[in-house]
Amino acid sequence: MTTAAPAAPPAPPTPPPADLAALAARHGLTVSGARPTLPAYVRQLWSRRDFITAFATAKLTAQYSQARLGQLWQLMTPLLNAAVYFLVFGVLLGTADHVPDFVPFLVTGVFIWTFTANSIMSGTRAISGNIGLVRALHFPRAALPVALALQQFQQLLFSLGALIAILVGFGQLPTTSWLIAGPALLLQAVFNTGLSMVMARVAARTPDVSQLMPFLLRTWMYASGVMWSVDKVVGDRDLPQLAALALQYNPAALYIDLVRFAFIDSFTADRLPPHVWAAALTWAVLCGVGGFLYFWQAEERYGRG
Repeated sequence: MTTAAPAAPPAPPTPPPADLAALAARHGLTVSGARPTLPAYVRQLWSRRDFITAFATAKLTAQYSQARLGQLWQLMTPLLNAAVYFLVFGVLLGTADHVPDFVPFLVTGVFIWTFTANSIMSGTRAISGNIGLVRALHFPRAALPVALALQQFQQLLFSLGALIAILVGFGQLPTTSWLIAGPALLLQAVFNTGLSMVMARVAARTPDVSQLMPFLLRTWMYASGVMWSVDKVVGDRDLPQLAALALQYNPAALYIDLVRFAFIDSFTADRLPPHVWAAALTWAVLCGVGGFLYFWQAEERYGRG
């Protein structure tokens, strides 16, 4: 004769979700990986400012650590690009005949464009290139694209020495107008950081975007007056009004031409579009704030796919 096993005690009733939420709140528990409120997120990001600066500096130092010439490549890369563009556009296509001070004009455009292009490309790798860090540690993920954008700004400041040497070598002596470059570069830095955060979120979900971006950036560069004069094309050709406005108020072209206006004597104010500073500020605010909000909205999804 067998005896029946004793019946298992009934499971305790599961508290309703409202009671669980109250219990968690009473003990200071929060959902793991949940997106914080926007003010809390900004405070968290600000509290990591030392990490952001150190991360950007370390990335900059290690960038060319395996190359024999090391950090010199920070200067040589845009200079070699400028030399190629000078050969193609200045010599073969004769653009130099129609643009005063073509070498300072071209080199300035290449250096300032490189700042934007590299910031965007860094943004596409901000999450996917640091996925181990994202999954291992809890921190505001915006710290990564912001740090990489800061790295590109540090690199720009480092390479400005070479740019200034070239400008002086071609007769562009320092004047008070050179101070204008400071606000222009700061607005561009905010613009670049916003785009970096947008691309960080997009590439985190669709990694193939990083393979497409070089082609999109090359197209954007050709439309931004890096090696040709926007004001001359708009003035000499009968373009549709919408196309002319798109060329003039292209944000990359705005920041490039503001720095040219600061550094190059022959690039006078009449070559800038109307309300250029208002347009540059608008682009910086729209991309800086909009990019930050767009990135924050997906905070809880980074590193989970």
